[in-house]
Amino acid sequence: MPIELKDRNKFIEISGRASECRVVKDEKKGIAKVKARTKRYLYTIKIPINELTDFLKKLRCSKIVEISKGGVKKEISVSGGT
Repeated sequence: MPIELKDRNKFIEISGRASECRVVKDEKKGIAKVKARTKRYLYTIKIPINELTDFLKKLRCSKIVEISKGGVKKEISVSGGT
């Protein structure tokens, strides 16, 4: 079972241990779900889409992937300002 966090700072701390972070956007609801896969658990957090780029810049994940509706993975770079 995934663990949903509400605290952004705790999620940023956990993202340092994650092997991969995934972003799933829901345009209709105006939120994005960010998922951090660690060795033992999958941690998730919901972020408003308008705050997403600033939040992704703070993450310590080595690899950030955006998942689209068709299940297609696209690696994104946040250092250059996507």
